Amino acid sequence: MSEPATPRAAAGGRDADFLEVRDLRKYFPVRRGILLRTVGQVQAVDGVSFAITRGTTLGLVGESGCGKTTTARLIVHLEQPDAGQVLIDGKDTAGIGGAALRRLRTVVQMIFQDPYSSLNPHHTARRILGEPLLVHGLCTRAEVGERVAAILERVNLSADFADRYPHELSGGQRQRIGIARAVAVQPRLIVCDEPVSALDVSIRSQILNLLLDLQEELDLTYLFVAHDLSVIEHVSDVIAVMYLGKIVECAPTDRFLAHTLHPYSEALLSAVPVPDPRVRKQRTVL
Repeated sequence: MSEPATPRAAAGGRDADFLEVRDLRKYFPVRRGILLRTVGQVQAVDGVSFAITRGTTLGLVGESGCGKTTTARLIVHLEQPDAGQVLIDGKDTAGIGGAALRRLRTVVQMIFQDPYSSLNPHHTARRILGEPLLVHGLCTRAEVGERVAAILERVNLSADFADRYPHELSGGQRQRIGIARAVAVQPRLIVCDEPVSALDVSIRSQILNLLLDLQEELDLTYLFVAHDLSVIEHVSDVIAVMYLGKIVECAPTDRFLAHTLHPYSEALLSAVPVPDPRVRKQRTVL
């Protein structure tokens, strides 16, 4: 296992850590029988720790079921941890609720994997983007139309899309609406939960480039969750590998790709396809 690394190392010492996760744990009970008695626990997240410097990206990679999405949901408080701390800008967010949780929503937002199920099918894009602005008092009702048009333009959609419903949009357009909703409240941290895995290959690069452009323009900090190491390589300053609920390796992207130490990391790298039929890669089998 390599030495724990923080995004600060990759970013050349820019600022203090904006997000810090300390010994985060989340166990889910396994119940069986008519009485649904607890017979065991699934250790979805088991002592996870990492930190992300402001304005950088940490890529969290691992196979399906390793605990990546649960970690993401714990950070944005869609799930409550059993133990551990989530510090955002130095403040512990454990156990917050009510008005404090509402304020946190303007600091931390999430882009979900499925761009269709994450959008209300009964709402137009205007309402999907305008409602958060009104809830958080970021504009008046009279200003909603203008603000929504500006947000749509920021994600490369015309103002005409404001009156469309999710089923009238393509997968890529729906994900752009999801991204627009996340940046609408001007957050500083965005958790991206496999934002391109449900999209066509031809659209993925457009969405990834959009996320990188928004990061530079708005000085965003990203936690980017994915199972595709080639995607993680493209967007991340630091790569953390998760396996069975634990971080098994963490290093700046260049160093990680040049010299992995954990066998699972080697297996992930060996599974990345090479776009050259003359190159034969030797797969690492666990």
